[in-house]
Amino acid sequence: MENNKKEGEEEEVITTEETVDETIENTQNEAASEMEEEAPAPKKEEKSIESLEQELGEMKDKYLRIFAEFDNYRKRTNKERVSLIKLASKDAINALLPAVDDFSRAIKVGEENEKEQSIPEGIIYVYKKLMKGLEQQGVRVMESTGTDFDPELHEALTKIPAPTDDLKGKVIDTIEQGYYLNDKIIRYAKVVVGE
Repeated sequence: MENNKKEGEEEEVITTEETVDETIENTQNEAASEMEEEAPAPKKEEKSIESLEQELGEMKDKYLRIFAEFDNYRKRTNKERVSLIKLASKDAINALLPAVDDFSRAIKVGEENEKEQSIPEGIIYVYKKLMKGLEQQGVRVMESTGTDFDPELHEALTKIPAPTDDLKGKVIDTIEQGYYLNDKIIRYAKVVVGE
């Protein structure tokens, strides 16, 4: 009898295990069919693709902005370097300008005083050679006398009554010549203005 009991218990255990297996399998099948019906997976994929495309667009935009900033930086530094090279001799030329002014004043005085001994031709030749050398370096004389007074170009030392009405607000005389170096002012002209 005990054998029959054991056999009956074994049959129940086997039947229970089969029932449990069948229940699990049924639950899994139902869950799978529900998932297929809902189909949330493709939506997640669509969302992830859309978000990735948006992220890619943001990255491209960021890349283009950084590239543009770098390109602007490169152009600006090249421009500054060229400007520095052009104006590198500014200090040396400024040191020579007082001597150039003295030469021009001496020549002017020599031309006005015909009675006295004139300036030797050698000095005039040296002055012209010096001016030619400065011109080759990019130095230009600022023409001031007779032009309208411009505070960005001229430094007014004094104002005097204008001899004629058409000279009002114009430069009557230039005390110290102004100079450009590669189209940049290196010394402002000191002038007398008519009022």
